[in-house]
Amino acid sequence: MKRHGQEAHTSRPSGSTMTEAVRFHVGQLVWHKLFYYRGVVADVDATFQGSQEWYERMARTRPPKDRPWYRVLVHNAGYETYVAERNLEADDSQAPINHPLVHQVFEEFRDGRYVARQPFN
Repeated sequence: MKRHGQEAHTSRPSGSTMTEAVRFHVGQLVWHKLFYYRGVVADVDATFQGSQEWYERMARTRPPKDRPWYRVLVHNAGYETYVAERNLEADDSQAPINHPLVHQVFEEFRDGRYVARQPFN
């Protein structure tokens, strides 16, 4: 996958626990306020889970690491981004996202949001 923008991140560690409230949830449509693109939240980290090197190189606006970060599948693109909460707002368009991974991550699009696939545990 190619990277996009200052907060693109495709190989981040996972497994953080949600210890505080988040503004956006998996399946929710979002709008990036700095780079003007739509997307859908595919994963949520309670705090920044990337490396210090990535943060210094890519997160030029220095968003807080102690707030939620989101993996976003970008509309009409083949990449995903890793975005700080402060750079996102809700996208109320209720229009589906065109991304090659949407059908792998989500089961369906219903009532303006995506429904996540159930894990195979």
